Amino acid sequence: PTGASFNSDSSTTIETMEDSPDEGCHIYRNGYYGTGISVVEGILEVNIIQMTTIQTAESQAENSLVDFVVTCQESLPTDVCTVVSDPTCQVSKSVVCDPVTVKNECLLTIRRAFEEPGTYCVNITLGDDTSQALASALISVNGGESA
Repeated sequence: PTGASFNSDSSTTIETMEDSPDEGCHIYRNGYYGTGISVVEGILEVNIIQMTTIQTAESQAENSLVDFVVTCQESLPTDVCTVVSDPTCQVSKSVVCDPVTVKNECLLTIRRAFEEPGTYCVNITLGDDTSQALASALISVNGGESA
């Protein structure tokens, strides 16, 4: 584009300057611009307050089930994601996301299965349309017991 200019409204002028092969096309905008900012209340804090191993029949001993009791502050979540990783929290082994319905108080129980004994890093993320908050824990799963 060469020397094009136009008025989009009475307060904004947009000019497109000459296209130069060395520097590319330049766009200069002159005028007044405005935008609205909405401050929304988000999920500010997530805490794992309890981890409990669910006792299963011996035939299911290879799959240890652990309940995580989680609380949060401020906004109520609409979804929860759990990332289970190696003990360094670097290599992800599984990711599970589910929608949740929380009515008045942010207190929920999340049940997750662990296929084999070992030490795991667990990241639990609570989210809504405008925010996310994360809590992490290191958990040791040993033959149906967790610490």
